[in-house]
Amino acid sequence: MHKLMLVFRPPQDPTAFEQRWSEEFVPLAEKMPGLRRVALARTYGGPRGPTEVYLVHEFYFEDAEALRLAMTSSEGVEAGRALMGFAARQVSLAFAEHLEEERPIPARAA
Repeated sequence: MHKLMLVFRPPQDPTAFEQRWSEEFVPLAEKMPGLRRVALARTYGGPRGPTEVYLVHEFYFEDAEALRLAMTSSEGVEAGRALMGFAARQVSLAFAEHLEEERPIPARAA
């Protein structure tokens, strides 16, 4: 699979950010053709305390071509415009090949 990763830095106004992100961007982005899965991670810190990452939003596609087509579709372009309208300075975008493997949970000692 391939994914589009959006990594957001902490917003100055979290309430306004959350409203615009959830009402303006998410409904448009989730209409992108070929979208297979969506993942969201809200950070709460790191090993050394606070982190410069506020939110990671990932959009999964079957392959790189499906991702490219989604980004250039009318839905993808509209979602991008909405995103840049409120988060241009606090978001970084990246494309990634995604590999995932399940691992068994080790038995606990009694």
